[in-house]
Amino acid sequence: MKEPTTEIEIETSAVATILPPPLPPTASPHQALVERLKDYGQEDVFSLWDELSPEERDLLLRDIENLDLPRIDRIIRCSLHSQGLPVAAIEPVPENCVSTVEERTKEDREKWWKMGLKAIYEGKLGVVLLSGGQGTRLGSSDPKGCYNIGLPSGKSLFQIQAERILCVQRLASQAMSEASPTRPVTIQWYIMTSPFTHEPTQKFFKSHKYFGLEPDQVTFFQQGTLPCISKDGKFIMETPFSLSKAPDGNGGVYTALKSSRLLEDMASRGIKYVDCYGVDNVLVRVADPTFLGYFIDKSAASAAKVVRKAYPQEKVGVFVRRGKGGPLTVVEYTELDQSMASATNQQTGRLQYCWSNVCLHMFTLDFLNQVANGLEKDSVYHLAEKKIPSINGDIVGLKLEQFIFDCFPYAPSTALFEVLREEEFAPVKNANGSNYDTPESARLLVLRLHTRWVIAAGGFLTHSVPLYATGVEVSPLCSYAGENLEAICRGRTFHAPCEISL
Repeated sequence: MKEPTTEIEIETSAVATILPPPLPPTASPHQALVERLKDYGQEDVFSLWDELSPEERDLLLRDIENLDLPRIDRIIRCSLHSQGLPVAAIEPVPENCVSTVEERTKEDREKWWKMGLKAIYEGKLGVVLLSGGQGTRLGSSDPKGCYNIGLPSGKSLFQIQAERILCVQRLASQAMSEASPTRPVTIQWYIMTSPFTHEPTQKFFKSHKYFGLEPDQVTFFQQGTLPCISKDGKFIMETPFSLSKAPDGNGGVYTALKSSRLLEDMASRGIKYVDCYGVDNVLVRVADPTFLGYFIDKSAASAAKVVRKAYPQEKVGVFVRRGKGGPLTVVEYTELDQSMASATNQQTGRLQYCWSNVCLHMFTLDFLNQVANGLEKDSVYHLAEKKIPSINGDIVGLKLEQFIFDCFPYAPSTALFEVLREEEFAPVKNANGSNYDTPESARLLVLRLHTRWVIAAGGFLTHSVPLYATGVEVSPLCSYAGENLEAICRGRTFHAPCEISL
C-alpha cells in the first residue's frame, strides 16, 4: 500500500501539468500609474502598449516611474502660460552698476589683480565649467570641449582652459611667496556634463592625464534632463517605449550642483566665490584674478562680464533692470522692440541697452545656495522650439530649459564688468562656412590678440601669408593675459603661424 503522502504528491503534480503558463508580469500597465498619467493628461504614452514586448514594457514603465510627474506637470503648465517680462517693466542698467573699460584706472586693475590672487592663494575660488553640449553644429559628436579649432598647438578647448588654471595657480603662488612660504595652489574645477557627454568627457581627461592638473581637483557632474513636449504640452515619444528627453539647459547647473552635493563640497574646502563660464569661448580668462578682485571689492552677490553690443539689432541677450529699483536680469533680443534696441543714452552716447551677456559669471557660494533653492521652486522654464526625435521621425517640439542668467533676479546685488570682445570673447558655435562664431573666426581672434602681446613684449614676426590671416599663439603656460613675455619675446623673431611655449 502506498503512503498517503506519496499519493498527494502525485495528484498535485498531475494537476500542475494542466495549468496554463503564467501571464507576463507586465501584461498591462499598473492601473494606478495609468490614473496618475491621466491626471496630468499624459496617458498617451501607453498608446502602443499592446505592440510592445515584455522587455519594452518594462523599459517604458521604468522610464515613466523615474519622472517627478507633479514637478514636470507644474513646469509645463507654468512655462506654456508664461508671458515673460512686460516691456514697461524693463529699464536700462544704471551706470553705477557697470565698471567700464574707459573708467578703469591702472591702480584699480592692479588692486583687483592682487586681491584676486590673494583669494585664489587662500583657496577661496572654485571654477564651474558648463560643458553639457556636443559639437553637433561643428560636425562632431564629441563633447564640444574636445574640439580643436585649428590653432598652431592643436590644443582642444579643454586643454587651453586647463592650462589657464595651471597658469593662475602659479601666478597666485608666486605673488604670495613674499608674504608667506611658497606652497602649491589648487583651484577646484567642477565640470558639468550631460548624459550625452559625461562618459566621453571623463575619458578625454583621463587619456590626456588631466592636462597637468591633479585628478582630484577635477570633479565631473551631470545636469538633469526633462521630457520634450509638443506645443500643447504632451510628452513626445522617441520610441514606442521611451520618452524623448533633453538636458535642462545651462541653468540646470544650480539644481545639479545641489543634487550632487557639490555646494556642500565647496563649503567644506573653504571656497567662497565661484567662477562660472561656458566651454565654447576660446578666449575665456578662467579664474580671472582681476574679475575676482573686482567682485570681492564690490561685495556683490553676483557679477557678470559684459561686452558692448556691436550694433542695435545684434542678436544677443542684454542686461536690463526689472522695474524701478528692481534687480538686474537678462532679456533676449526678441524682447526689445526696435525703438528700445536703438535708444541712445544722451550723456554717454552708448546704446541704452548695450551690455551683452556672454556667460562669464561670478557668484558667492552663499548666493548659489540661495539660487539652487529658489530655482527649484520656480516652475517657469524657457521654451526652445527645436526638432525633436520621435516615433514619426523628427518633429517640431519644445525643450524645457533654464538658463544660467535666470539666477540674477534673485541677487540682492549684481555688478557688471565690461571687457573687450577682442580680448575675452571668441565663441565657437557654428561650423566653418557660417557667417559668425566659427572655429576659424575664433582662431583668428586668438592669433591676433597673442600677436599684439608678442609685439608689445618686444618680439618681431615674419609671415608668408597676409598677417590678417595668421599670427602667433602664446601658450597659457607662458602667459595668462600678456604678462611676463618680455624675457621670452624681446628681440626675437617668430615665423607665423607658430606657438610660443615654455
